[in-house]
Amino acid sequence: MSIRKLKPITSSQRFRIINNFNEITKFHPEKSLTKGKCKSGGRNNYGKMTMRYFGGGHKRKYRIIDFKRKKFGIYAIIKSIEYDPNRSCFISLLHYKDGEKRYIVAMDGFKVGQKVISGRNVPFDLGNSTYLNEIPLGTNISCIELKPGQGAKIARSAGAYAQLFAKDGKYATIKFPSGEIRMVMINCMATIGVVSNPDHQLETYGKAGKSRHYGIRPRTRGVAMNPVDHPMGGGEGKASGGIPRNRKGLPSKGFRTRARKKYSDKYILQRRKK
Repeated sequence: MSIRKLKPITSSQRFRIINNFNEITKFHPEKSLTKGKCKSGGRNNYGKMTMRYFGGGHKRKYRIIDFKRKKFGIYAIIKSIEYDPNRSCFISLLHYKDGEKRYIVAMDGFKVGQKVISGRNVPFDLGNSTYLNEIPLGTNISCIELKPGQGAKIARSAGAYAQLFAKDGKYATIKFPSGEIRMVMINCMATIGVVSNPDHQLETYGKAGKSRHYGIRPRTRGVAMNPVDHPMGGGEGKASGGIPRNRKGLPSKGFRTRARKKYSDKYILQRRKK
């Protein structure tokens, strides 16, 4: 895995840092595991804009990912490592012995031809998926369920992983990528390893047009608006705008928006870093 800094042949390439995609082995997705993806442009079912600065972008196909890994006790061979436009990490195409094909989130270090398996009493090898009560303490894990059978919800993005801290009764203690330490039911599943493409955070778009390819439109600063449009708008010259706030008037720097009595508070032992 490596990145490449482009020569500044044009002004847009001066700050451009791109992924080399050395790990990619196949450039066209498995047709049976893809489906069309419609764009909303930030509009709801009435056609009203509910999210600003969305729209455009390159057309995508959605790859159907197996986040549950419920095909127990059957070995699968990694046939390819592919790019997925819908997520920051890479994905892997698995061929099972019974002929079924599935996509999973690729782990860092996956090789074509490698075997993976999920279920109980499986070896603790890279990419294998099992229950938290069977994973040794201190192991780096990813694609973690929050509820049994729900499918992976935590540590799915590029380079993400969590660490298994402790096991006590029917709960396991996990340190999440954000720094939060939380209890998760011990019969939830997780995958052994770190998610692929850890250098994703080092990439730089280099130009506004690259954001447009991803479907992100230009964002107008609040201080550049009129008072009727934003709490920080108006004023003579470059007014500071006072306390940074969002369009609804809520403070935007460090203000906690989490519900005070959320059901999951009892599972959180230490809040994420501020």
